Amino acid sequence: MEFSQVSLTAFMSAAILAWVLSTVLMTLRQKNGLLLGFAIAAAMHGINMAAIALTFSRINLSAYYVLVIECLHFAFWSLALRQLLIGTTRHKLPPSLAILFGVSWPVSAIVLIAALLGFEPLYHVSTWLVLLLSVACLVGVEQVYRYATQNNRPNKLICICLGALFLYDVYLYSHAIIFQEFDPLLWQSRAAVSIGVTLFLSIGMQLLGHQVPLPASIALSRPIAFYTTSLLAVGSLFMVLALGGYYVRIYSGNWGSVVYSIVLIGASLVILTLLVSSRLRARLSVQLNKHLFRHKYDYRSEWLRLINFLAMPTEDGNEANQRAFLAAASITKAPGGALWVRQSDHFVPVFQLALNSQLHLASEPANSPFCKTLLKSEWVFFPAAKDNQTLSQHNELLPLWAENIDGLWLIFPLIAGTELIGFMALSEPQSGTPLTWEDLDLLKTTGRQLASYLKLHQQSEELVENRQFDTYNKLVAFIIHDLNNLIAQQALVVKNAEKHKRNPDFIDDAIITISNSVERMRNLLKKLKRNSSELVQEVRIYDAVKQAISESQNGRQILTSDLAHGDHSLRADMMRLVMTISHFIKNAQDATDEDGSVHVTLSLTDDSATIVISDTGCGMDWEFIHNRLFRPFDTTKSGKGMGIGAYLSREYIKELKGSLDVVSQVEQGTKVTFSLPVHVPTETQAPQGNRTHYEQLN
Repeated sequence: MEFSQVSLTAFMSAAILAWVLSTVLMTLRQKNGLLLGFAIAAAMHGINMAAIALTFSRINLSAYYVLVIECLHFAFWSLALRQLLIGTTRHKLPPSLAILFGVSWPVSAIVLIAALLGFEPLYHVSTWLVLLLSVACLVGVEQVYRYATQNNRPNKLICICLGALFLYDVYLYSHAIIFQEFDPLLWQSRAAVSIGVTLFLSIGMQLLGHQVPLPASIALSRPIAFYTTSLLAVGSLFMVLALGGYYVRIYSGNWGSVVYSIVLIGASLVILTLLVSSRLRARLSVQLNKHLFRHKYDYRSEWLRLINFLAMPTEDGNEANQRAFLAAASITKAPGGALWVRQSDHFVPVFQLALNSQLHLASEPANSPFCKTLLKSEWVFFPAAKDNQTLSQHNELLPLWAENIDGLWLIFPLIAGTELIGFMALSEPQSGTPLTWEDLDLLKTTGRQLASYLKLHQQSEELVENRQFDTYNKLVAFIIHDLNNLIAQQALVVKNAEKHKRNPDFIDDAIITISNSVERMRNLLKKLKRNSSELVQEVRIYDAVKQAISESQNGRQILTSDLAHGDHSLRADMMRLVMTISHFIKNAQDATDEDGSVHVTLSLTDDSATIVISDTGCGMDWEFIHNRLFRPFDTTKSGKGMGIGAYLSREYIKELKGSLDVVSQVEQGTKVTFSLPVHVPTETQAPQGNRTHYEQLN
């Protein structure tokens, strides 16, 4: 078959497939109205292919009309891309993009007018015009791909196919401009490219039109990215050499020798510089290793290994130190070493592994030049690297104890933020692999993570210690609070003794009060000497409320009560429960004038007891109730209390699984309500050891 017949068949086939693509896009326009513009552009592309095919037939269509149709086909593609970009992003195009997408229409109009007027010089610049339009469409595809293809697979498919189509046109017309003629094989291949693009786009759009939308993100593996980059670099080099060869082949002249000489001298200077400068070679080696070669470590695996080490539970700080060291040793494959952690103004060795048992590891002052260099420069010391000037920098700052560690490999810092938490010394692994920039980066990153881990454990230990002191302070405050109450009772007896010491009734009451004080002091000593759970017993709630009311009688206000009788009881410390109830009663009395009243109510259900203490006193505002009432050591009774009674009472109610509610208004009184879970015992018994005393009080 002759060349013209092959070209005719190829371009007609491309035209038919372009019209097929137009039909496919027309059927999909109901799902996506933006595809209508591409259907029209595909039909125009088919007309363009058919017009080119006619130039190889007997009709021999005029080149001017072919040029007009060529320009119009780029114009329709440009219009379709513009509509897709606006319809997807829903933003108005900036002036630069508006000019880019609109440049093909005035060019097409100028070409049409010039063709109708028979302006022959137009034919000589037609190749440049078509190259300009193909470049404009290619840039338009890039803009659409950047802004209108996220999570949209059909749009991405369109951009990829049209990009291939326009890229080939740019290559074809660039080649024609360079060689001043069209290569017949390249021109014939244009039909093949069109056939492949339209066929792939037709099938792809038909398939994607029936699929559920999926994210269109493409991820490349590291090897693919590496080899693609390498091929791209080699290809770019060959393209530059080819362009230089084309220049020398076409234009010849003396410039080829000049350029060759400049390149030769420049390359010689670069090679000479690399041979002379060791620092430049080292930097170039690091950059090449970082960006062109596979990494030494699988950082995902290393990071997961480190996290698994640090995520295991620890019981104390010693175990945390051991775990931190083993995590670093597992990454570096170091067989042994030691860990120093800051304590006060020194770094103290807290863990060592596989070192001489008779070796004494000394502490290091925090302000030593060695520690300052670790913190300021995040420097990794290599004591054994005496021949390497780069790695042996600052080795003169190494402490004396470093010389006593056999096989010491390196010392790296543990830095959290701007604080040096500690440092770690590691023995040299058996592999003896030379260290690279990657090892140093991994060591520094691991050091920062381990420093945060150790600092967190230090803070946790400090928190536990503070909680222990807090518990101790609460115990002391509880004791002082009880002693204050006992002293107040004894002081009242002493105060009234001079006046009523000959009154038999007073003597009886004084003995009862002293007996009660002694009992409470004995129970307090039991708390200090034994487990407080030993004082927990079955307590009848009615008896506890009744005793609290009896101890709170002071004769100032009218103290009334309405108590429901019942055998409802709970397991509690009788003394603490009575103190809790009496505290709220006494607070109500202190806040109420002498002509006011305080009322106590006890109501019972099958599983709960509700105690309500209401008064007609001065009341409290909302802010005081929520911010100050239960705050420890905050008191309004100047010189009369420590401000912990309300706090201790609330905490004991919580300990008994109860609830507490305080409602108050200024100058309108206060109502304190708390509920406690109770039960009715199967065998009704009064609490032993307290029943006789209650009966005497009643």
